[in-house]
Amino acid sequence: MSSALPEHGAPWSEVEPRLRDLGKGDVKWRDGRTGMYIFNAGPEVEQVQKAAYAMFSSENGLGPAAFPSLAQMEREVVAAGLSLLNAPPGAAGAMTSGGTDSIFLAIKTARDHARAKRGLNGALNIVAPASVHPAFDKACMVMDIELRRIPVKDYLADVAAMEVATDANTLMIVGSAPCFPFGLIDPIEALGEVAERKGLWLHVDACVGAYIAPFVRMNGAQLPAFDFSVPAVSSMSGDLHKYGYASKGASTVFFRSEALKEFMTFDAGPWPLGRMITPSLSGTRPGGAISSAWAVMQHLGIDGYRQKQGEGTQAREKIEAGVKRLGFEVLGRPQLGIVAFAHPKIDALRIYAQMHHRGWFTAALIEPHALHLMLSPKHNEVAHEYLADLEASLGAVSEEQFTPKYAG
Repeated sequence: MSSALPEHGAPWSEVEPRLRDLGKGDVKWRDGRTGMYIFNAGPEVEQVQKAAYAMFSSENGLGPAAFPSLAQMEREVVAAGLSLLNAPPGAAGAMTSGGTDSIFLAIKTARDHARAKRGLNGALNIVAPASVHPAFDKACMVMDIELRRIPVKDYLADVAAMEVATDANTLMIVGSAPCFPFGLIDPIEALGEVAERKGLWLHVDACVGAYIAPFVRMNGAQLPAFDFSVPAVSSMSGDLHKYGYASKGASTVFFRSEALKEFMTFDAGPWPLGRMITPSLSGTRPGGAISSAWAVMQHLGIDGYRQKQGEGTQAREKIEAGVKRLGFEVLGRPQLGIVAFAHPKIDALRIYAQMHHRGWFTAALIEPHALHLMLSPKHNEVAHEYLADLEASLGAVSEEQFTPKYAG
């Protein structure tokens, strides 16, 4: 197979079928067969996100003066996120390319703020639960910060142990809302009390939860405080391309005040064009990601999101009830769109392999061995199919486990 650029170009009528052919081996996500990577809110939302992306696919968010449309859309998206997360007057934020980008920028902002306001220099550390996303590891690698991962207690951040792990060089403490492995909201209020006592920056990683939890609460769930309603929360991250149902490449990072956000800015130069001042690490910022997020928000509105998130949580409730009937144990008490569950007698990784053979592209946990699903509205339609295949997979593994390997 040649990877060289073709000598002669081909018309779109020839390129398109080749693209479709390349995609034939991909997971059938529109059928609800995947529990990760894709957030499927149905064909109507997909149409909106793709049409909006295409309209601004060539525009560049790097130039707000050239493209005031993108600047306006970003302002409105950020304002919506701040409102959903109970931000106080004067709070600020920006759109980024994804959760890792948002987390990186929150840490960079906290670091520069600590240098300027706390006089912290030299070896710095961040204290976080072991369940926190690896994006924190990446950011700490780049910025030469020590990440102290503290074992969880009942799958949640162990607040007392985290407080013991802090010291004079601690830059930040972290909680998740929810964490990706277990789908559970860490005790953010208790972490806030530690942050206030110690004078520390508290970041809430709500990359998964920022655009689902507020609507689940509106639908009647009693969720613990996890956002800017906790006074010690300095920053939050929330992905639009997860439960915001925007096209990929869209996230948000938020700060309690504009004064904090100012430390996020990059001011590079001088160079032949002067100085390059950007609000985030990215230079070029795809206009399609911004327009898609804005358009989906306008299309769904509060009522639409409440309906979609209700369907997602209904799917989780169906899955939870079904796996419990099959003898699985759900890890913790999930309330949003993620659920993880283990079997007390049979290795979940063997069951996972069986499910993969049956066409399900999902995730599995290593500590402990467990099956993992990140559920979308589409899964409410196919939960019964998943449970039927899970029962068959469980039976197949049980048969393997109890069949003698050697006869005679």
